[in-house]
Amino acid sequence: MKKFTALFVLVMILALPVCAMAADTGSTEGIQATPEFYAKADLSVLKGKKLGVAIQSLQNAYWAGVMTALEEVLTAAGAEVTIVACKDSSAEQISQIENFISSGCDLIMVHPSDANAVEDICAEARNFGIKVMCWDDPMTNTDANWILNNTNLGIAIGELAGDFISKHYSTSKKAEVTVIGYPQTKILLERENGIKIGLKNKADGKYDIVAEQAAIEANLAQNAMETILQAHPDCRVVTGIGAGAMIGADEALQIFTGGKIPEDMGVFTTDVTKQQLGQLADPTYPAKGIIGFEGSDEDTGKACAAMFALILEGKLEAKNVFRAVAPITEDNVSKIIAGMK
Repeated sequence: MKKFTALFVLVMILALPVCAMAADTGSTEGIQATPEFYAKADLSVLKGKKLGVAIQSLQNAYWAGVMTALEEVLTAAGAEVTIVACKDSSAEQISQIENFISSGCDLIMVHPSDANAVEDICAEARNFGIKVMCWDDPMTNTDANWILNNTNLGIAIGELAGDFISKHYSTSKKAEVTVIGYPQTKILLERENGIKIGLKNKADGKYDIVAEQAAIEANLAQNAMETILQAHPDCRVVTGIGAGAMIGADEALQIFTGGKIPEDMGVFTTDVTKQQLGQLADPTYPAKGIIGFEGSDEDTGKACAAMFALILEGKLEAKNVFRAVAPITEDNVSKIIAGMK
């Protein structure tokens, strides 16, 4: 068995009890994941099963942490698991799935670099009787898709920020807001648009968006925020589509304030890493809220393993399973940190 060894800072994500959401994936049909849904899985069915996991990359904190947790759960259940990363190369990912087919896997999970590019090879796997699960995309040639409603995820981020704005600002004293997005990617554009909807839902008339910047990596988000602060020194609320937005904006604002964070300054994103959680727990950073998924790395690993078991047992009632989201704030951040890898 080829073991996945974590070479990176192991981190990950997110939130807690689940809340049902419809999907923004081309179909609104499917199952809303709840703790009770995952509890139906019997992990003992994984014993002796050969599992292949092909993801985009292991060179980020989210995936390193989650895959480490997933491997631990699957190994404890007696499964043989191989986890590989394609470094965002569809050709490499296709080759990896071909290897999983030839090695006789019982189930293959793919987090596609390009979902359309792997449809045919996933169809081939199913022709050999191999179960196929997709993480993140509503693919056609799969037995199950574990997916998010990215518009609703963005709305949740925006509403968390909007509640904060309504607490500290008013129509006569508006918040200056920056939105850090990444419109180059469809699902992240959906998330960014959702943020704007959420802000309006909760704080209409109490804010102005003074800057919108594309940045997915923390260093780029920090550079962008430093530039924004030169033009808008009163900008105190930042929303973003991922971990890089929070980490980078936090650093820029901490430097800008000398670590003396005013109570009306806050940063709100998703894609939580251990670094983000640490910043959320540290009052010298402006991080105020994160929208997450199942809980910690361990929680997400267990939920994914439950998906494998349900698929292998044929217990899924629908092809699309929609993951739910919930907030992480100072009230529950210590609980999430405790379950991180």
